[in-house]
Amino acid sequence: MSNVTAPTVSTRRWAGLVFISIAVALIIVDSTIVNVSVPSIVRDLDITSTQVQWVQESYTLVFAALLLVFGTLADRYGRRRLLITGISVFAAASVLAALASSGNVLIGSRILQGVGGAMVLPTTLSLINATFRGKERGFAFAIWGSTIGGMVAVGPLLGGWLTTYYSWRWAFGINIPLAVIIIVGVLLCVAESKDAGPPRRLDVVGAALSIIASASLVFGLIEGRSYGWWLTNTAHAPVIGTWTWPFALSPIPITGAVTVVSGALFIWWGIRRQRAGKSTLLAFSLFAIPSFRNGNIAAMIVSLGEFGIILSLPLWLQNVLGYNALQTGFVLLALAIGSFFASGVAGAFSQKVTPVTLVQVGIAAEILGVTGLGLAIGSTASWVTIVPFLFVYGIGVGLATAQLTGVVLKDVPVDQSGQGSGTSSTARQIGSALGIAVLGTILFTSVGASLDTRLADQFPGLPESARSQIVDTVVVSAGGAIPGLVEENPEIGNAARDAFSDGTRYSALAAAGFLVFGLLATLRLSGARRPEDVERVLEEETVD
Repeated sequence: MSNVTAPTVSTRRWAGLVFISIAVALIIVDSTIVNVSVPSIVRDLDITSTQVQWVQESYTLVFAALLLVFGTLADRYGRRRLLITGISVFAAASVLAALASSGNVLIGSRILQGVGGAMVLPTTLSLINATFRGKERGFAFAIWGSTIGGMVAVGPLLGGWLTTYYSWRWAFGINIPLAVIIIVGVLLCVAESKDAGPPRRLDVVGAALSIIASASLVFGLIEGRSYGWWLTNTAHAPVIGTWTWPFALSPIPITGAVTVVSGALFIWWGIRRQRAGKSTLLAFSLFAIPSFRNGNIAAMIVSLGEFGIILSLPLWLQNVLGYNALQTGFVLLALAIGSFFASGVAGAFSQKVTPVTLVQVGIAAEILGVTGLGLAIGSTASWVTIVPFLFVYGIGVGLATAQLTGVVLKDVPVDQSGQGSGTSSTARQIGSALGIAVLGTILFTSVGASLDTRLADQFPGLPESARSQIVDTVVVSAGGAIPGLVEENPEIGNAARDAFSDGTRYSALAAAGFLVFGLLATLRLSGARRPEDVERVLEEETVD
């Protein structure tokens, strides 16, 4: 009987991994599929550049803020149950996004999608951690990580095809049939798992503090260029209904203070509860494990550099080079091909070099690719000069993402896999959110400054008011106004193309700089656990 049952259980387990990977693909694709659709959304819904960032950022921000909460809930109440719930919420939000009639409605739908996505990502990791052992677990993590790396680029291709031949709304509508497939597959092939014993109470205070800290941080980074980093920009002061921000001090320093205070309180509160033997949102004892602690630091920094550049490239390819959404997707497909190629390379060398080495090689390839992109970007560039660097960048994403996940979680106890995966995913998503916020700010600030300087130098007789209006139009439209300017006045339009290329270049080079710091962070990664670390973790788990 056992000879028949074992292969059946094994087959079901691997089939379950397929549906888990599709679930990961769904939420990761949705973080990038919108990128190539942004110009069409701008034209259709008449949204501003700040709203463009929020269409991207609202999803990622809520995603990051809730990962720890849902990772903990998955451990306590059932990982498969929360995965199915998350997919259902995500699908419902996708319907609302597809039917959105304004930028604010679309942003609200993206927020709800972020809630569903936050339920899905940590549960997929913890299900893998609980289902697979030994070498099988490493292989399963590699599939999970390669799926993320590949979907980052497949999303723009799929979004480009749907936007070009149908509508940007189908970039959201396609989630519905995929969600149905995932739910059926997970119910049939994935076994439920959760912590043994009765569920402990959720740390509500810790959850609230973590949400406040992450939300205020990203809000400040995105809105700083509009509201003013220190003093209020009266032309763009915050408005709620009929009330306008009346203070000279911008709200951004205030949100920064909220970030610092809430972050410090979150750590203090969590350690205090842990020492009292109470449940915590974050398993602080896991940070005694070097691979977990150092891996999460590296993952956050690397994600900051990785995903921020995906915001600016589609805007540049369409508004400056004149590609349509589908052509843009094909250009970015080079990234996906490189990522999938990397999974084969990692498999071939997995027995010859350590996972940490593969991570470091991957980040080095990312640095090379992004730096090459920065140097190749220009108003006269073409896909021929861009694709090779995207391919190299994709190889790096595939190697780093797949292997780094395994390094971070390989020493995490199974009964804390939800908290561990939630922490790991949170580190990545905070990095991604910061990347979009920071590099988006660099992009639009640089475009504005470069265009203002170019117009002043090339058109000295142009009134300052007219110059400011042109700059504002290009920046607020996220470059969408450039094709119209080229038709109306080729010289001014070309100055705008050059300026947007400058901003995209600076954004790429800034991403490369962050990746350098990420590479330096991996130098502290270790594949072994020190005896004193093991004893400390076991002692704290006994107390809990």
